[in-house]
Amino acid sequence: MIAAIATLGSMAFILAVGLGIASRIFAVETDPKVSQISALLPGANCGGCGYAGCSGFAVALVAGETTASECKASKAEVVEEISHILGIAHTPREKQVAKVFCQGTCDKTKAKYLYEGIQDCNAAALLGGGAKACAYGCLGMGSCVKVCPFGALTMGPNGLPVIDENSCTGCGVCVRQCPKGVIQLIPAKQIWYIPCNSQDKGKAVRQVCEVGCIGCGICVKNCPEQAITLENNRAVIDPGKCSGCGVCAQKCPQKIIYPCGSE
Repeated sequence: MIAAIATLGSMAFILAVGLGIASRIFAVETDPKVSQISALLPGANCGGCGYAGCSGFAVALVAGETTASECKASKAEVVEEISHILGIAHTPREKQVAKVFCQGTCDKTKAKYLYEGIQDCNAAALLGGGAKACAYGCLGMGSCVKVCPFGALTMGPNGLPVIDENSCTGCGVCVRQCPKGVIQLIPAKQIWYIPCNSQDKGKAVRQVCEVGCIGCGICVKNCPEQAITLENNRAVIDPGKCSGCGVCAQKCPQKIIYPCGSE
């Protein structure tokens, strides 16, 4: 018995020594820049950069596979510091924020049926596209609120999500979570926006929603900067052309063109 124990102990010792030697021989050296950059990143692991987490993003940065500006959650000074560590020129990125492209509250839209299932937008969407009669509208169950890594979304009293632009980093997690494409990213400097996601024609929109874009084109015709176009029956504003004059909001028969930050 003692001999057997001694033999096993000796084998364990030899294996341990062997593993220790092997770990030194085959060790992969980590560039110290990875640790430096990881310490600067927010650690939210939101995936807005296109990588699984902040550590993976740091490795990709050092490998030259991406740029620091791809981290939507980092402030401008952090991006600049990371660029300095990498020894590359810093190119400021245009900040984006999430917006809810729907105003269809329960009192403004019709329902197809009464939903009593799991309070999750993706689950509800599996049942005929959701209970809301508008096929493009917000389902109002707060799935976007649950996944926001920065606490920038809350559910408002009217059943629609509310976005705090001061907390929103434009990471896009909520955008990817929404099964209806209701939440979209726009430039933070954008002046006006049209919070409707419908692609139906005017008559179909009126049948299900009181506050939807009917694609009449009046805003398109009256915009002095030609900053508005109709895309799939929906008016879309080009922020690069918009001067902020507000003529479109005045002319809109549905009165659904709002200044950004008004919600």
